[in-house]
Amino acid sequence: MDQCPMDQLPFTTNGDALDIAPRYRTLQEEQPITRVRTRAGDPAWLVTRHADVMALLADDRLGRSHPDPASAPRISASVLLGGPTGEPDDEHAQHRRKRRLLTPAFSARRMQALRERVGSQVEGLLNELPAPPVDLHAALSVPLPVMVICELLGVPYRDHDRFRAWSTDLASLTDSAASGAGRRELVEYMHGLIAVKREAPAADVISDLLAAQDDQGLIDDDIADTAAMLLFAGHETTVVRIDFGVLLLISHPDQRDALRGDPGLIGPAVEEVLRLSSSNNSVGGLPRYAHADITIHAVTIAAGDAVLLAPGVANRDPRAFPDPDTFDIARTPNPHLTFGHGARYCIGASLARIELQEVFGRIVHRLPNLRLAVPRHELRLQHDRLTGGLAELPVAW
Repeated sequence: MDQCPMDQLPFTTNGDALDIAPRYRTLQEEQPITRVRTRAGDPAWLVTRHADVMALLADDRLGRSHPDPASAPRISASVLLGGPTGEPDDEHAQHRRKRRLLTPAFSARRMQALRERVGSQVEGLLNELPAPPVDLHAALSVPLPVMVICELLGVPYRDHDRFRAWSTDLASLTDSAASGAGRRELVEYMHGLIAVKREAPAADVISDLLAAQDDQGLIDDDIADTAAMLLFAGHETTVVRIDFGVLLLISHPDQRDALRGDPGLIGPAVEEVLRLSSSNNSVGGLPRYAHADITIHAVTIAAGDAVLLAPGVANRDPRAFPDPDTFDIARTPNPHLTFGHGARYCIGASLARIELQEVFGRIVHRLPNLRLAVPRHELRLQHDRLTGGLAELPVAW
């Protein structure tokens, strides 16, 4: 099989930040499970249809670990999602253990308690916008999720310039040294915070983890690594969603006007933003490794093979979404896979939804004439970053 020609990731886009690469559409129709070459040059199976991605996300025969990590196919140079992590024998058990530990910190009740605070932070950032044109990416999309995750974890916001720089390095898909250094810096920083929280605990996630340390058998390295990854994931992905949500509303003034006229649409509007804002994955999909042979659509994924599950492409599958490329803020049902599915469903989904609801619900009223300050085709996508997204979002009003 590996002797046959394979498509090479990343696929060439058509230059529109809101669209997916045309090759994905062709494969979704003709070869929904197909061999591709990853950014690292290794073979992997790419899965693009909604039903298949959803099924495989919930399949315990796939995981992030590999029985022979040294020979495992590589996805990219990222230290986070570039290759296998964990041990096949206990990977799923360890994930369940960590999820049980973190679930109280991200409970719906705790997230709702943050809503008023998030709304105030949005208002404050909008009040501080300078005269247009403005890079909304730097002025709103980045600082808001950073503020929120800092408050939740107990991380001083004054340190945001430092950990944003480390996060930028960590997100590199092309420089493994920089990616590794970024992770080490974030973990070392968290070790320093652990010492502070141990002496003066507060109502935050790091303090909660320390309080559970003895009962759960956690060592400081466990807490530091968990907190570092929460800090990274808790703001990086939401930055992307805010940028693309604003761009979608700007690009569809009828939908923006509908949201301004009916605040009750904010829930489904955010779900539609989530559906369409996950399309520009820079590595092709969520990486997994087969722990056993899996046959699907007469294709056998062999044990040890790499698999890329593409939620962003699945979110455009016409089998699951009528008129899948249409931005419809009243769409229902909306079974998007942006937060995943099954045991690894994103634990921060409630927090992300609250942030997005507060941003879009307020921005359509505060900036009703918001528009791009440059042509859409000039917007730069960050193809070399794990989270993708826009480099900047110049706007005027």
